[in-house]
Amino acid sequence: MDATQSVATLIDSTTSKIQQLQYAIAQLESHSAVSLNVKWKQLEEHFHGLEKSLKERFNELEDQEKEYANEVTETEEMLENREAVVVAKELASLDRLQIKRDAALSEIFDKYKSNGVVDASSKENPDANSSKTDLVDGKNTENCNTDISPNSVLMSLCEKMDAEGLHKYISDNRKNLASIREEIPLALKGARDPFALVLNSLKDFYSGEILGLDGKKDGSLLGLRRTCLMLMESLGSLFDTSMAALNIKEQAKAIALEWKPKLDTLDIDASSGNSLEAHAFLQLLATFGLSSEFDEEEIFKLIPCVSRRRQIAELCRSLGISHKMQGVIEVLVNTGRQIDAINLAYAFGLTEQFAPVPLLKSYLKEARKTPHAKAGNMSPGAQNETNERELSALKSVLKSIEDHNLADQYPPEPLQKRVAQLEKAKADKRRAVEAAKPQSKRARASGTVHNPRAPNNFPNNFPDKSFYPTTPERYPYPYNRQYVYPIEPHHPTMMSSAPYALSPSHTTYYGNGYPVQYQPAYLH
Repeated sequence: MDATQSVATLIDSTTSKIQQLQYAIAQLESHSAVSLNVKWKQLEEHFHGLEKSLKERFNELEDQEKEYANEVTETEEMLENREAVVVAKELASLDRLQIKRDAALSEIFDKYKSNGVVDASSKENPDANSSKTDLVDGKNTENCNTDISPNSVLMSLCEKMDAEGLHKYISDNRKNLASIREEIPLALKGARDPFALVLNSLKDFYSGEILGLDGKKDGSLLGLRRTCLMLMESLGSLFDTSMAALNIKEQAKAIALEWKPKLDTLDIDASSGNSLEAHAFLQLLATFGLSSEFDEEEIFKLIPCVSRRRQIAELCRSLGISHKMQGVIEVLVNTGRQIDAINLAYAFGLTEQFAPVPLLKSYLKEARKTPHAKAGNMSPGAQNETNERELSALKSVLKSIEDHNLADQYPPEPLQKRVAQLEKAKADKRRAVEAAKPQSKRARASGTVHNPRAPNNFPNNFPDKSFYPTTPERYPYPYNRQYVYPIEPHHPTMMSSAPYALSPSHTTYYGNGYPVQYQPAYLH
């Protein structure tokens, strides 16, 4: 707008400029002896014509600018109206979904409160009813009747405060763990004392060792510990710690004191931020409100052991150690776990102190290092290990870029190309190894094995193959061998005579040059 005003001012000043020019020409003619032969009238008309055309063009540009501004305003209003309509539709859809969800939950809850589903056929058939009762008691989960849903079973087990049956049911239905995880909070609400039920479920947490004598993990004990952790998380999300009775808190504290020495020797690096035992201990403190009963520094040291867990941020808030997260992130950065550090930095708003992109680059740089040997002197096994480490790091970096919308700051395309190169090299090596493996002999349709073609010294290697005919192409000199013996005729004798037996080392050669070895005695 300032430029438009300045142009308008210049156009308006043209009249005064023309007058000044007229005065200058008159002065020039008065002081000159020679006439300029310039008629001012013509000059004046020329300049006024230019002035008029400029004003007309300027007015046209102003009109176009106003028209464009109006179009922009109308477009913005139209977009705002459309956006408002879309938002209104989204809110209406969310309201309808929420109403349906509330109605479904209410119906399900009323159904569970009716102490299970018992139809007319079960009343007439006592055996069927007995089998359902056994199922609810957690004693016969294999003969599951379709009339009783998993939800009603969980509800019944929680109402009966049956911690052992709850563990058995979850273990037997581990394939449906995702749905059970969603149903557990609703089932715990039906328990007479949810805190006591969950506490009773923890008694066998350290009933054995995760690793057996053969070094393999005990799947049943690992599943039991995960179930204990899931129950504590569900309870912590439902109720405030202040709702737990004083005696329950004392029992929980006794369990925590029993678990704590088992974590003193925990290797933080070996756990890789995914320690199930450390997570269970910290969740026990958070669920039953025991964090104030233990040293804050001891709790702080355990946080890096669970840094890869998805619940880490909420767990730290529940434990009341959010103010120490900067120190936790520094520990993670110093131990080469920059990905976990970035996740916590975003969760607690510390990205200014810990910039994500430099951390990702340093993580990738560390993964590409070859600490024990130069790249040119590395064995194939060490090179494969280095490539696998780099490939895993690249995928982690790409996932972090996607999760935290860092594509503008750290373009992922070069990393994706490197991932494609490493995966192609990995596939090529796998194909080369498979091609180098010895191929098994191909069986014919008759069940026999197809042997490879015999070499040129075939008769010497296989002396019993006398049925091959002699051809000039394959064996050009079958009759010139020095060791061919003539065939002597034999005449049969009486059966009572002593048999004529050839020595096993004796060899008869026929006219085709192929020897035949006689093993058994031959009766003439």
